[in-house]
Amino acid sequence: MRRTKDDTGLIQWLHCREDATVAEALIAHALTTLPPRPVEAFQFATALTQGLEALPARHRPVTRAALEHAGFAGERLWRCMRADLPRPELPRASDIRIVAEPERRAARKLQVRRDDRTVAEAVIGLPLQGIGVLWWIEVSPDARGHGLGRAVLGSALQALSDLGADQVVLYVDDDEPPGGERDRTAANALYESAGFVEVDHLWSYSLHRGR
Repeated sequence: MRRTKDDTGLIQWLHCREDATVAEALIAHALTTLPPRPVEAFQFATALTQGLEALPARHRPVTRAALEHAGFAGERLWRCMRADLPRPELPRASDIRIVAEPERRAARKLQVRRDDRTVAEAVIGLPLQGIGVLWWIEVSPDARGHGLGRAVLGSALQALSDLGADQVVLYVDDDEPPGGERDRTAANALYESAGFVEVDHLWSYSLHRGR
């Protein structure tokens, strides 16, 4: 399809059963059909949920190779992780409250408030077919280093389990090198120590051509 505001071509998905001949033929057909302008493939169009537009590159190596062979450049965006529920071994935050998330109807926000301010929060996506989503966890800089993040994580996973989830997925934007502004080394260590395992890395692709 074509994005009308800038005439950029879009390959939103590609189903080829990981057959190299089919993948290359579909990509070639798309590039012939689309206008001679830049093309984006597997770009995020909506927020992270259980279903994603990006390409799980490890599980789709043939598709990835076909895109690169056609001249597309890839960008690794997110690390996808999952864990089984419940996780009774994790601590819980004793002073946590659960409120509605106004920006997402199918979500809930967990907050820890002290001295009339929020010092930690997590947002969870309501389970779908037994799969919940941990959108994010955030702890104020002055409240870090005392186990609050781990306790909020435990509370978030318990809330998902109470809502009927038997597994949870999350996404970490860990494309930043260690020491950078968005260094996610600590977040990755927290999730791994809590029983999360990596499913894949999610990539998007772009091809610059035309004017």
